[in-house]
Amino acid sequence: MITSTSQPDKYLARFTDGTHEAFADTTPEYGGAFAGFKPVDLLEAALANCITMVVRIAADKRGIPLAGVIVTAHLNRDNKDESVFEYTIDLQGELTDDQRAGLLRAASGCPVKKILSGAVSFKDVG
Repeated sequence: MITSTSQPDKYLARFTDGTHEAFADTTPEYGGAFAGFKPVDLLEAALANCITMVVRIAADKRGIPLAGVIVTAHLNRDNKDESVFEYTIDLQGELTDDQRAGLLRAASGCPVKKILSGAVSFKDVG
C-alpha cells in the first residue's frame, strides 16, 4: 500500500510504502516546482521496473548470462480515446538468439503489464 501526503510546498507530495519514500510534484506550467516525479512518470516507472525485474529473474532462473537490461517506457496519450504504453527492452550481454527470445517472452509476464492490460476500475474505500 502506498500513502501519499501533501507537503508544505504547493503541490509536492511525499509518498511511502512504510519503508521507502519518494516525492511527486507537477511541472511549473501547472503551478508545481517539478521537485519530484510526475504521477504519470510513476506509471511508466512501474511498467519499466517490473519488466526489468522479470527479465533479470528469468535470466537467473535459466542460467542466462544477461549482463544487464535497460527498459524505457512511455505513456503515449496522443489519442484521447486510448492511452498506449510504448516500451523498449535492451538486453545486454553475449546472448544467443534463443536466449534473447526467451527473455523477451518472459517480459510479457510482467505483473504490472498484465494489470494495465486488463479492465481497471476504481473504488473509494475510505
